[in-house]
Amino acid sequence: MSPSFRHPERYARSAELYRKAREVIPGGVNSTARARFSGWDPHPIFVERGVGSHVVDVDGNDYIDYLLGLGPMLLGHRPASVTEAVKRRITDVGTVFALPSELEIELARDIAAAVPGIESVRLVNSGTEAVLYSLRLARAFTGRSKIVRFEGQYHGFSDAIYWSKHPDLSKAGSDTHPVALPQGPGVPMEMSESLIIAQWNDLAMLEDIFARHHEDIAAIITEPIMCNTGCILPEPGYLEGLREITERYGALLIFDEVITGFRVALGGAQELYGVTPDITTIAKGIGGGFPVACIGGRRDIMELAADGVVSIAGTYSGNTIAVASAYEAIRWLRADASYPDLYRISDRLRSGLAQLLADRSIEGRVVGVGPVYQVWFTDTEIRNYRDAARHSRPDVFRIWWEEMLDRGVLFHPGHLENIFVSFAHTDADIDATLDRAEESLAAVVARSHARA
Repeated sequence: MSPSFRHPERYARSAELYRKAREVIPGGVNSTARARFSGWDPHPIFVERGVGSHVVDVDGNDYIDYLLGLGPMLLGHRPASVTEAVKRRITDVGTVFALPSELEIELARDIAAAVPGIESVRLVNSGTEAVLYSLRLARAFTGRSKIVRFEGQYHGFSDAIYWSKHPDLSKAGSDTHPVALPQGPGVPMEMSESLIIAQWNDLAMLEDIFARHHEDIAAIITEPIMCNTGCILPEPGYLEGLREITERYGALLIFDEVITGFRVALGGAQELYGVTPDITTIAKGIGGGFPVACIGGRRDIMELAADGVVSIAGTYSGNTIAVASAYEAIRWLRADASYPDLYRISDRLRSGLAQLLADRSIEGRVVGVGPVYQVWFTDTEIRNYRDAARHSRPDVFRIWWEEMLDRGVLFHPGHLENIFVSFAHTDADIDATLDRAEESLAAVVARSHARA
């Protein structure tokens, strides 16, 4: 039976707009991340406006926002300096010229100065594009065809990599020999021949894969922190192991920092962990809430794009809105932001939630680093996607999400998504969130017992 809101009157206008949307938009939404089957059941919440750390929906409900647009709102909603920079750029310059501008040079220098693994950089429009080009560069540079990717990670929706995100384990092969499964129909099955699937946090599996296939492997692509199956941290030495294995066998290491870039540190997770990849993709945290992304890496690799040996195209790439927003967002992060304060705020919430779980004797863990994490309702450690699929409790998470939503706290209803904290969140937001979480977890216990 489809879930329903406990207080549907709170979301009546959203329900009506969803009905209208389905008449003209497939599924009523423009991304699967907002669809009913992704957890927004019986319907998504329609937003009216956002400012700082809050959003207001069309029914007038005010939420402390930990969804943050699925990550891009690192500076909060409508950050003043970014908004003003974009407005000036539109009114004084224009939007799209298909010609370069001087500010692109300054932005590229700022990105390269911030991110350890980037010597040369190209702007693109989305994380999906950045990943697509990263794979193309890796294959061209190495002359090899296969890519190693991990179950449970998401690297955009291009056919070549839209595989084994959250596969059905009854079809995904054994724990020791996972097989590639497409995300759905329409993805050519022949593309599975270009992928090797591995489990996260298992260096022994990678050693075996490279021993058997190293002559064909162009690269490993990975999130340095696994953020597309909740939040799973790399075990000590794991990223270093990936770096050593790829160097030993002449393959490239690609860090997909679409989520972690500029979020967990100015230089991303590679700065945080001290492991430098060959290629980096960045998107959500770079633009202050505007759509912009980049791919960067070693100069000798990126130079393949210089004369069109590898094509990195895009009519909207480097458009003035994207350049202005990213340039000002990075300027703000360098000059005005305090990552220690962001970590302090984030750690207060994370440790507070963990304590509330313990106080209520609820089996769970709050896992993450800095401003990205997830609450796992589980009685065991989650090391990889298969652990999450087998041991995490989406039914309990759903109850908690409903209770928090009704109390004005917003995050994604999926237990394999993330809780994000922004520079706009305050101690008052954290205090209010923990108070509401205490009430919500009491309701989780009561409702869980009622079901038993």
